[in-house]
Amino acid sequence: MPPIDHEFNDPHLLRLAMTHSSMGLAQSNERLEFLGDTVLDLIVAEALFRDHPEMDEGALTEFKAEAVSRKSLAEAAKRLGLDEHVRVGMGLRSRVLPRSVLANIYEALLGAIYLDGGLEVSRAYVEATLAKALHEPHLRSTPVNPKQELQQHCQKLWGTPPKYKVQEEIGRAHARAFLVTAVCEDREFPSAWGRTVKEAERWAAHEALLVLRDEDPSTLAESDQ
Repeated sequence: MPPIDHEFNDPHLLRLAMTHSSMGLAQSNERLEFLGDTVLDLIVAEALFRDHPEMDEGALTEFKAEAVSRKSLAEAAKRLGLDEHVRVGMGLRSRVLPRSVLANIYEALLGAIYLDGGLEVSRAYVEATLAKALHEPHLRSTPVNPKQELQQHCQKLWGTPPKYKVQEEIGRAHARAFLVTAVCEDREFPSAWGRTVKEAERWAAHEALLVLRDEDPSTLAESDQ
């Protein structure tokens, strides 16, 4: 069992959270990941709103995007040793788990904790495991125009500008939300939600820049100067 401060009343939820879709079983952690993602957004937004009264909406949104990024969640999953407990298919067993899978595990486990223990237990889990992301100031500034910056780097790395794909849209006409993915060449980066397609594209570009900066800091060094 992963080293978390919660004893499950329903052990099946924990086992399901640790079952990746690559296993090819009838049930995997995908639904729990969906739930955990939603719960995570609420808990992090509430924590930032409470702990950073000096921040306006834009700053809170940027802080939240980094706190719940694939990078942040994957690092938390590694610290918890979740990669040592997850059940994955043969194709993933012989190599280090990619960041997307680690973040998936973190969110799925949060979804399971929420169903088993409720919101307060979930909040304790998030605030303990993402303490650094929630309480430390930004180590770097968010790009003023992430779409423009991503275009520059995609042109530099692959010779083509990025494209944006709308993966999902939900809600009624007056309250819609869009899930968008940035694609450079044939590479897809983590998706991001926005209240408009334009806003979602901006956050998708920001997610892509986080990945590129993590892979090769020198690639984006100019943006930090």
